[in-house]
Amino acid sequence: MTLRDWGYRLLPGLKWLHGYTGQDAVADLIAGVTVGLTVLPQGLAYATLAGLEPQYGLYSAFVGGIIYAMLGSCRQVTIGPTALLALMTSRHTGFGLGSGPAYAILLCLISGIVELGMAVLKLGALVDLISLPVTVGFTSATAVIIGTSQLKGLLGLRGGSGSDFINTMRSVFGNLHKVRTGDLTLGLTSIIVLLLLRKLKDVKLDGRIRNLRTQQLISGGIWVIATGRNALVVLVTSVLAYSTCEHMESCPFILTGKVKSGLPNVSLPKFETTILDRNGTEIRQNFEQMLSELGPSMLILPIIAVLGNVAISKAFGGAGLSPTRELIALSMSNICGAFCSSMPVTGSFSRSAVNHASGVRTPLGGCYTSVLVLLALGLLAPYFQYIPKAALSAVIISAVIFMIEFEVIKPLWRCSRRELLPGAITFVMSLAVGVEIGLLLGVSTDVAFLVYRAARPVLSVSKLQTTNGINYILIRPKHSSLYFPAVEWVRSGISKALTIHGTAPVVLDCAHVHEFDFTAARGMGSLQKELAKANVPLFLMSADKTIGVILKESTNIDFPTIDCPDDLEFLLEQTADYVLHLQISAPLVESRLVHGDGGEPTELSKLNGKSS
Repeated sequence: MTLRDWGYRLLPGLKWLHGYTGQDAVADLIAGVTVGLTVLPQGLAYATLAGLEPQYGLYSAFVGGIIYAMLGSCRQVTIGPTALLALMTSRHTGFGLGSGPAYAILLCLISGIVELGMAVLKLGALVDLISLPVTVGFTSATAVIIGTSQLKGLLGLRGGSGSDFINTMRSVFGNLHKVRTGDLTLGLTSIIVLLLLRKLKDVKLDGRIRNLRTQQLISGGIWVIATGRNALVVLVTSVLAYSTCEHMESCPFILTGKVKSGLPNVSLPKFETTILDRNGTEIRQNFEQMLSELGPSMLILPIIAVLGNVAISKAFGGAGLSPTRELIALSMSNICGAFCSSMPVTGSFSRSAVNHASGVRTPLGGCYTSVLVLLALGLLAPYFQYIPKAALSAVIISAVIFMIEFEVIKPLWRCSRRELLPGAITFVMSLAVGVEIGLLLGVSTDVAFLVYRAARPVLSVSKLQTTNGINYILIRPKHSSLYFPAVEWVRSGISKALTIHGTAPVVLDCAHVHEFDFTAARGMGSLQKELAKANVPLFLMSADKTIGVILKESTNIDFPTIDCPDDLEFLLEQTADYVLHLQISAPLVESRLVHGDGGEPTELSKLNGKSS
């Protein structure tokens, strides 16, 4: 392997520089600036949502773009703060003093370390345990929580927004008499304008303007306005607030307040902090106590970040991308970001869509976005203090309302109603208890369904005849494996089949069964002995050689095998103990078995009693 190959392997972004042309640079510049105009207001808003000062949103918006440009493999993905991670971070930033940033930055570092560990151990497949209904329930619940958390800012109510849905709603309704007219009017107007501008990009000018050049210019202008609507609304409302508040004694709007200008200090995250208890007493917390406070978020937040980032990469880059490579890029974005006072970051679907629509050609577009954010921190930060909080709340609400996915319910109801239950549990419990608990309960419900299917496989039972009229009972499992929880179910199924169809040779069709475990094999051995006492032969049909080896080594029994039902006749002629008069004819029955009551005697027990 050459030095260049090693360089490409360690830093995949170097591949984009090979053959990088001026046209590529211009396309990436346009896309990077466009995304930058989107991330500036979103970064300020998401930092407020996380319970931090606004500048921390911008600190989180520039490191990821640079790191992903060097390590990432999908040109459309943009790394930065998101509403979901900001909400999960806000659960640990409300202890006062300087503990909020300390907890957020430490959580960013730990998230990066966990994601790097997942990449090294190739555990990216863990996100596959989160099904689509659970994902929809989780994102819909978080969208509702985020939206309601911004009601205070929208209504002009003072105090932290929080991440608890029930307490937030109780607080809002309890303080409706304190609503500020100026903030409410500005917030509602901003939401309406944002939604209208969002629809503006769907306007088609085909056939309305004959001059092609004019049509292209107007379409391009409409697209720029629609794409940069967040920045436009924040700019207009900030100018309005500045002009109003400068000439009035009392400002009708609650403003963001002073935003620290300049670049963040490059330093290690704090491993100890000071918080305020309920009595206002300062309490010193060491590293162990901080980890205890972060709790499950140290694992759940990285998994959610990975889930979102991999989904975005697959949506834009196709199935050829390496999940491990994406994990490394995301983990290093968080680890390096923690040294620059960043809160946890991941891929943003909305900004990635803007990046794609802007015609980005390489991940280097993220570098241009980072440069714009750094310029804003250095030059524009003093002016951010005039941004009304109602406008930032409007930006967040108008973005998250489209995260609520009602359209999935109808096809799920038609196709698989069972899958609605995990999604409903995730949604309800996320609102009632918390997003972490809701997600865990949803995933646990899905896993419980998978275990139940393994423990209770569907058995197709038929009473058939060979070419020469010999009756037999065909048992066909509809799963590819038989594990230990399913042994008693299969034994009960065979017993019920003998009860319903009468005594006849039992044929277990193993054409679709490719795996047995040791306990299941021993259970099959016990079943074979039980049937032998009842003078009922058991045959395996189309069994794989590996299954035969497992059964032989586990039970020391040579199970008779056949390739087709007609082979029964030859084998039965060699079975002296088989009584032909027990072959009772019965109509063909195809059914799913239902587990019987344990207290009723089965056909096997009756036969065993007779034979003894």
